[in-house]
Amino acid sequence: MYRFLLSLRWAVIVLVAAVLVPTMIKLGFWQYHRHEARVARNDLVARNLGSAPVDFDSLSSPGWSVPTGEVWRTVTARGSYDTAHEVVIRGRTEPGGSTIGYFVVTPLVLADGKGSVLVNRGWVESAADAASIPDVPAPPSGEVTVTGRLRADETYASLGVKNRGGLPERMYKVISTAEQAKYAGSTVLGGYLELSSSQPAAGPSPELLAEPGHSDIGPHMAYAIQWWLFTSLIPIGLVVMARREAKQHAAERTAGSAAESAEPVGATS
Repeated sequence: MYRFLLSLRWAVIVLVAAVLVPTMIKLGFWQYHRHEARVARNDLVARNLGSAPVDFDSLSSPGWSVPTGEVWRTVTARGSYDTAHEVVIRGRTEPGGSTIGYFVVTPLVLADGKGSVLVNRGWVESAADAASIPDVPAPPSGEVTVTGRLRADETYASLGVKNRGGLPERMYKVISTAEQAKYAGSTVLGGYLELSSSQPAAGPSPELLAEPGHSDIGPHMAYAIQWWLFTSLIPIGLVVMARREAKQHAAERTAGSAAESAEPVGATS
């Protein structure tokens, strides 16, 4: 009844199914691992944003790379802004919008003399042309205490941009302590501070960046379940197809037998 399963056509169907099943299982686990990574990232962000503030220079030192577990931690720094070596980072999106402008990064010379901390003071609009430095509100003068989120140095590779050079002085594509220390000619601690507040409070200032969201887990778990459901449908589909074809062959045999028995018997002479 099921001898048709030995046909070339069914061999191809089974082979395709044998390839699809492990592939779809792997795709499901890929989405599941992305879900786990998203949940872990949300937990990290929530935990570090809610942490008690610590001094930036108690964590960092020149050349220090911010560990993944420390990113977004609440940090503070006390010192005076070095506006002479302020830079802008091009190609950055307005917080909560789509307008392209610049981040403003100003070194804060620490009061304890350990060096400088790069402070991302926020976003400003672009100038009239791409080769001009935009207008930037001045930071508070004198000694200030800033609070913000600890961020790791950016790299060209992580942002997917190329370092072609040729930018005007004080304009960069990434926030890099190595590049900005070279420009300032001073000691800069690794990582940077993404500003959230300042004491004394600044007057007109760049638009502060919002803290990262950490509640949305994304669609990855739903996608994983979908892939696994699709996987389970493959063997079910094979069984349904085989039974349907078996019934079709049985019906054809029955019809053939009925036709043979209905043929008139020829007259004999």
